[in-house]
Amino acid sequence: MNYIMFDDQGRNNLLPLTFMRPIADIRIGILTIREKWETYLKAKTSSLTETYLSSKFPIIKNDSNILINGSVCPDNLLVNEIKKLKRNQALVTRETIIALHLGADDLDDSGEMDISGIEEIELDHDPLKIGETWEIFSKNGEALVNDFKLLTKKRQSEKPSSTNRLINEENIFIEKGAKVEYAILNASAGPIYIGKDAEIMEGSAIRGPFALCEHAVVKMSAKIYGPTTIGPYSKVGGEINNSVVFGYSNKAHDGFLGHSVIAEWCNLGADTNNSNLKNSYDTVKLWNYPQKTFIDTGLQFCGLIMGDHSKTGINTMFNTGTVVGVNVNVFGSGYQRQFIPSFSWGGAQGFKIYDIKKATHVAEEVYARRNKVFDDTDKEILVNLFYLTAVNRNL
Repeated sequence: MNYIMFDDQGRNNLLPLTFMRPIADIRIGILTIREKWETYLKAKTSSLTETYLSSKFPIIKNDSNILINGSVCPDNLLVNEIKKLKRNQALVTRETIIALHLGADDLDDSGEMDISGIEEIELDHDPLKIGETWEIFSKNGEALVNDFKLLTKKRQSEKPSSTNRLINEENIFIEKGAKVEYAILNASAGPIYIGKDAEIMEGSAIRGPFALCEHAVVKMSAKIYGPTTIGPYSKVGGEINNSVVFGYSNKAHDGFLGHSVIAEWCNLGADTNNSNLKNSYDTVKLWNYPQKTFIDTGLQFCGLIMGDHSKTGINTMFNTGTVVGVNVNVFGSGYQRQFIPSFSWGGAQGFKIYDIKKATHVAEEVYARRNKVFDDTDKEILVNLFYLTAVNRNL
């Protein structure tokens, strides 16, 4: 069977985090949603996504295809129901198409689906699904526990060093090559997962649920409260609470990050802080791209949502409920505005447009530091985004 992850109509509610990726490549828990599905299905998947992303995330069609909603996380019951789908059947909930079984002739070259005459089968439970940016951190605990069970089932953790203080050690899993010395790991409230070749430096105190993905680093004396995920090849320090860092991003110094989501290739300068609670204790409003206005999250705690390739200078301050787009450079004194459009350069005193040639040059340099290549496909996506997001810079 050929499996394809598709973006549903809620994709734009997940901007700016989906500017650079299909929904399925969002990290929540330990794994990305795609990685979860590929683990359950024991098969690779392709993508049905925006045209400008398709060069990096192409669709692969076959005679028989199951298309899976990229915003939905798998579980055993859901996977079993999907595998039972016959041609021209769809698995649905009251509000969501979960999966469809289609032939190659039901998908045109652009990936558009012909769903006329589809038989709908209603799922008898609501799977874990993300439809808003803030749900990535607010549902991270549930996803992290599920991934922990998936990844550690019938496996033995590496033996932790005796220099550490461990609480609920049976709920702590350390992969091969990970280094953890003189740290406090408290897994009473949820599991702690330390990925392959990751490192927790001395003096750090961590409360689960917590995931440190492969090759990621927690700097000395960091304080981290769960549910928090630090994606692969990221470096973090200071104080972090209930946040998700997708990967390849740094918050390596002191400063507070709470109830936030940071995409890839970001860097938070020393003593960057965000507020995650209003002085009035009201629920937090957050910028919504489709509605072009701030909408109520219903949450009392909500911090910073930051798109890929964005960076902050030292001592940057973000207000409660701030959204920063792709490839933004923020610096200067004072609280920043609560919506900063993509490709903006400046701070509270004003912004100018971040030159696209400079943006691609910086991306090339940042990739090279991690021994990766910012290739022509990556460059084409970033250039396309520069023009696609121009409307936001005029708001």
